[in-house]
Amino acid sequence: MQSPTSYPPLRAFLPTILTLILLGWGGLAILVTQTQPTVWPRWLFFALLFLALSGTALPAVWFLNLRFPSTPPLGAAGIVRESAWVGVYGTTLAWLQIGRLASLGVILGLAAGLIAIEYFILLRERSRWKPVAPEEASATPVQETPVAPQNSSPPPPPTRPVG
Repeated sequence: MQSPTSYPPLRAFLPTILTLILLGWGGLAILVTQTQPTVWPRWLFFALLFLALSGTALPAVWFLNLRFPSTPPLGAAGIVRESAWVGVYGTTLAWLQIGRLASLGVILGLAAGLIAIEYFILLRERSRWKPVAPEEASATPVQETPVAPQNSSPPPPPTRPVG
Protein backbone atom coordinates (compact mmCIF):
# COMPACT_ATOMS: atom_id res chain seq x y z
CA MET A 1 0.00 0.00 0.00
CA GLN A 2 1.15 3.51 -0.73
CA SER A 3 2.24 5.80 2.05
CA PRO A 4 0.10 8.89 2.55
CA THR A 5 3.19 11.12 2.43
CA SER A 6 3.50 10.70 -1.34
CA TYR A 7 0.50 12.98 -1.82
CA PRO A 8 0.90 16.72 -1.43
CA PRO A 9 -0.24 17.94 2.00
CA LEU A 10 -3.50 19.84 2.31
CA ARG A 11 -1.48 22.84 3.44
CA ALA A 12 -0.13 23.13 -0.11
CA PHE A 13 -3.69 23.61 -1.39
CA LEU A 14 -4.85 26.12 1.22
CA PRO A 15 -4.12 29.28 -0.82
CA THR A 16 -5.98 27.82 -3.78
CA ILE A 17 -8.90 26.63 -1.65
CA LEU A 18 -9.30 29.95 0.14
CA THR A 19 -9.01 31.99 -3.06
CA LEU A 20 -11.58 29.89 -4.91
CA ILE A 21 -14.03 29.80 -2.00
CA LEU A 22 -13.79 33.51 -1.20
CA LEU A 23 -14.02 34.63 -4.83
CA GLY A 24 -16.71 32.10 -5.67
CA TRP A 25 -19.10 32.23 -2.74
CA GLY A 26 -18.37 35.87 -1.92
CA GLY A 27 -18.87 36.90 -5.52
CA LEU A 28 -22.09 34.91 -5.73
CA ALA A 29 -23.41 36.58 -2.59
CA ILE A 30 -22.69 40.03 -3.98
CA LEU A 31 -23.99 39.11 -7.43
CA VAL A 32 -27.28 37.66 -6.20
CA THR A 33 -28.02 40.50 -3.79
CA GLN A 34 -26.77 43.49 -5.81
CA THR A 35 -27.57 42.90 -9.51
CA GLN A 36 -30.48 42.25 -11.82
CA PRO A 37 -30.52 38.95 -13.77
CA THR A 38 -29.48 40.36 -17.15
CA VAL A 39 -27.11 38.72 -19.63
CA TRP A 40 -23.69 39.61 -18.18
CA PRO A 41 -24.56 38.90 -14.55
CA ARG A 42 -25.88 35.49 -15.64
CA TRP A 43 -22.53 34.63 -17.24
CA LEU A 44 -20.77 35.94 -14.17
CA PHE A 45 -23.05 33.72 -12.07
CA PHE A 46 -21.82 30.61 -13.90
CA ALA A 47 -18.16 31.64 -13.62
CA LEU A 48 -18.48 32.35 -9.90
CA LEU A 49 -20.44 29.14 -9.34
CA PHE A 50 -17.63 27.20 -11.02
CA LEU A 51 -15.05 28.80 -8.71
CA ALA A 52 -17.20 28.21 -5.63
CA LEU A 53 -17.92 24.55 -6.36
CA SER A 54 -14.32 23.79 -7.36
CA GLY A 55 -12.92 25.40 -4.22
CA THR A 56 -15.45 23.66 -2.00
CA ALA A 57 -14.74 20.26 -3.58
CA LEU A 58 -10.93 20.55 -3.40
CA PRO A 59 -10.51 19.37 0.24
CA ALA A 60 -12.94 16.48 -0.33
CA VAL A 61 -11.14 15.40 -3.51
CA TRP A 62 -7.78 15.62 -1.70
CA PHE A 63 -9.11 13.45 1.15
CA LEU A 64 -10.61 10.87 -1.22
CA ASN A 65 -7.31 10.58 -3.10
CA LEU A 66 -5.46 10.24 0.20
CA ARG A 67 -7.92 7.62 1.48
CA PHE A 68 -8.04 5.59 -1.75
CA PRO A 69 -4.52 5.82 -3.22
CA SER A 70 -3.84 4.98 -6.83
CA THR A 71 -0.83 3.80 -8.78
CA PRO A 72 0.73 6.09 -9.91
CA PRO A 73 -0.09 8.54 -7.13
CA LEU A 74 -2.11 11.49 -8.32
CA GLY A 75 -0.20 14.76 -8.15
CA ALA A 76 -1.38 18.24 -7.29
CA ALA A 77 -2.50 18.98 -10.85
CA GLY A 78 -4.66 15.84 -10.90
CA ILE A 79 -6.33 16.73 -7.61
CA VAL A 80 -7.13 20.24 -8.85
CA ARG A 81 -8.39 18.77 -12.14
CA GLU A 82 -10.77 16.43 -10.35
CA SER A 83 -12.14 19.26 -8.21
CA ALA A 84 -12.60 21.32 -11.38
CA TRP A 85 -14.77 18.49 -12.76
CA VAL A 86 -17.08 19.03 -9.77
CA GLY A 87 -17.31 22.70 -10.74
CA VAL A 88 -18.01 21.83 -14.38
CA TYR A 89 -20.68 19.34 -13.32
CA GLY A 90 -22.48 21.72 -10.99
CA THR A 91 -22.29 24.65 -13.39
CA THR A 92 -23.60 22.56 -16.28
CA LEU A 93 -26.49 21.33 -14.16
CA ALA A 94 -27.35 24.92 -13.18
CA TRP A 95 -27.28 25.96 -16.84
CA LEU A 96 -29.50 23.01 -17.83
CA GLN A 97 -31.93 23.86 -15.04
CA ILE A 98 -32.61 27.28 -16.60
CA GLY A 99 -34.34 25.56 -19.50
CA ARG A 100 -35.83 22.86 -17.23
CA LEU A 101 -33.72 20.21 -18.95
CA ALA A 102 -32.09 18.69 -15.86
CA SER A 103 -33.90 15.37 -15.50
CA LEU A 104 -32.63 12.30 -13.68
CA GLY A 105 -31.38 10.74 -16.91
CA VAL A 106 -29.48 13.90 -17.89
CA ILE A 107 -28.00 14.25 -14.41
CA LEU A 108 -26.77 10.64 -14.36
CA GLY A 109 -25.66 10.72 -18.00
CA LEU A 110 -23.61 13.88 -17.47
CA ALA A 111 -22.02 12.37 -14.35
CA ALA A 112 -21.21 9.16 -16.23
CA GLY A 113 -19.70 11.11 -19.10
CA LEU A 114 -17.46 13.22 -16.85
CA ILE A 115 -16.39 10.15 -14.88
CA ALA A 116 -15.53 8.38 -18.15
CA ILE A 117 -13.44 11.36 -19.31
CA GLU A 118 -11.51 11.37 -16.02
CA TYR A 119 -11.06 7.60 -16.22
CA PHE A 120 -9.50 7.89 -19.69
CA ILE A 121 -7.22 10.71 -18.54
CA LEU A 122 -6.05 8.57 -15.60
CA LEU A 123 -5.62 5.58 -17.93
CA ARG A 124 -3.36 7.66 -20.17
CA GLU A 125 -1.33 8.89 -17.17
CA ARG A 126 -0.97 5.33 -15.89
CA SER A 127 0.27 4.09 -19.27
CA ARG A 128 2.96 6.78 -19.36
CA TRP A 129 4.15 6.17 -15.78
CA LYS A 130 7.54 4.55 -15.27
CA PRO A 131 8.07 3.32 -11.70
CA VAL A 132 11.48 3.53 -10.09
CA ALA A 133 13.08 0.09 -9.84
CA PRO A 134 13.65 -0.97 -6.19
CA GLU A 135 17.36 -1.65 -6.69
CA GLU A 136 17.85 1.76 -8.30
CA ALA A 137 15.98 3.55 -5.54
CA SER A 138 17.84 1.88 -2.65
CA ALA A 139 21.31 1.61 -4.20
CA THR A 140 23.95 3.98 -2.94
CA PRO A 141 25.49 6.12 -5.63
CA VAL A 142 28.90 4.91 -6.77
CA GLN A 143 31.69 7.45 -6.50
CA GLU A 144 33.55 7.72 -9.76
CA THR A 145 37.24 8.53 -9.77
CA PRO A 146 37.97 11.80 -11.51
CA VAL A 147 39.55 11.47 -14.91
CA ALA A 148 42.21 13.95 -15.91
CA PRO A 149 41.27 15.96 -18.99
CA GLN A 150 43.03 14.86 -22.14
CA ASN A 151 44.91 17.22 -24.39
CA SER A 152 43.77 17.62 -27.93
CA SER A 153 47.36 17.05 -29.11
CA PRO A 154 48.33 13.53 -30.17
CA PRO A 155 50.32 11.39 -27.70
CA PRO A 156 54.12 11.41 -28.05
CA PRO A 157 55.61 8.69 -30.26
CA PRO A 158 56.87 5.57 -28.48
CA THR A 159 60.61 5.51 -27.74
CA ARG A 160 62.81 2.61 -28.79
CA PRO A 161 65.13 1.03 -26.31
CA VAL A 162 68.82 1.74 -27.01
CA GLY A 163 71.17 -1.06 -26.99
